[in-house]
Amino acid sequence: QLQLVESGGGLVQPGGSLRLSCAASGFTLDDMKIGWFRQAPGKEREGVSCLSSSGGSANYADSVKGRFTISRDNAKNTVYLQMNSLKPEDTAIYYCAAVPRITSMCVLNAVRYGYWGQGTQVTVSS
Repeated sequence: QLQLVESGGGLVQPGGSLRLSCAASGFTLDDMKIGWFRQAPGKEREGVSCLSSSGGSANYADSVKGRFTISRDNAKNTVYLQMNSLKPEDTAIYYCAAVPRITSMCVLNAVRYGYWGQGTQVTVSS
């Protein structure tokens, strides 16, 4: 019954913005750490951002710091990834993932996350 559903992907020009959504069901956000990951063709899945179970702290990959922002709406049980100043190298399938809370801090390590959404395609191209 635990599900994660991503949406909001699409085609955007370099320098543009996009907001991804991850709708969670079957659990409350306070019980999980949520992460955003991405995978481009021929490349390994990499961590983009993650949010602590409390929602009070976040981590970002160096490549997206200052451009991406992770947030959540508890009322909607949804986590967002606001992506600004997009670059062609941001092109990938973006996934949200969850791991049961053990500590409050999150990690950008895909193998630590057991629950995954289906992914949403983000393409940055002129």
